Amino acid sequence: MQEWIRKFAQLVLGAALIYAGIMHLTTSRLTFQAQVPTWVPFSADFVVLASGVVEIALGIALLDLWKFRSQMGWATAIYFVLIFPGNISQYLNHIDAFGLDSDTARAVRLLFQPLLVVWALWSTGAWRQWRKART
Repeated sequence: MQEWIRKFAQLVLGAALIYAGIMHLTTSRLTFQAQVPTWVPFSADFVVLASGVVEIALGIALLDLWKFRSQMGWATAIYFVLIFPGNISQYLNHIDAFGLDSDTARAVRLLFQPLLVVWALWSTGAWRQWRKART
């Protein structure tokens, strides 16, 4: 039963990433641009488009590449860590986006990013496989 729950969670994460990636490329493109930190050495539009493509690719991989699910879990977790500065920038610069129109709402969102990392590692079995390899 637990393995079924893990696989279902992996599928939901994959679908969510595909959806978010499509939003990066279409209707929420400007909103995502507002989150790109000013110190990033690329244009905000490029970062949003590139991250959208990466999210779609990761989502498809999570839905389809079951043979490599552990590797996809690590790749997805790393991606969530890499985009975290955008969430921090939104908080520090008081940027209203995605309905986050207060510092409290933006701070709460910061707490959820580590949960996404855990979700990616748990649902794909990546964390479990890493622990087994260490013993």
